[in-house]
Amino acid sequence: MPTLLLLLLVAVVFTFPNSCWGFQKGFSLGIRDSFMVAHSFHDHPAFGPAGGLHGATYTCDVEFFSDDDGIDPETNWVMDIGQASSILSDVLAKYNFKNLDDLFPNGELTTTEFMCRQIHRDLCERLRKDCNGAFSGSVCVKLWESHKAWASYTEVVS
Repeated sequence: MPTLLLLLLVAVVFTFPNSCWGFQKGFSLGIRDSFMVAHSFHDHPAFGPAGGLHGATYTCDVEFFSDDDGIDPETNWVMDIGQASSILSDVLAKYNFKNLDDLFPNGELTTTEFMCRQIHRDLCERLRKDCNGAFSGSVCVKLWESHKAWASYTEVVS
């Protein structure tokens, strides 16, 4: 039985390396929203039937990580949850009900991984603009294609 528990613990740490389950010291704040897109993979053969135009509905989870020094001393929060939710909603509005082939007209393959990084960049731009340095830490953007599949991108906000 102890071996099974150790294996489970190792699996959890490797599955959630940038969250509370990864046992990093600090705090996180998570928010969620969703958006719908159309896109194609420009008939690239690696994508099979998904290479043509199709739709996707994404659930977008964003987690803001901060160490003990990054928590606001006045409010004891990582950041204002209302402001975080509003920023995410504004960022996703850029893509919601749009054809990504039109938004990225240079033949980019708008995979879930690509969109994680793009949304992360958009969020960081807004955090720098709207939060005036009030948030210090890293951000993880996770896009769920379904309850079975997702991709994520994590980086320090600079």
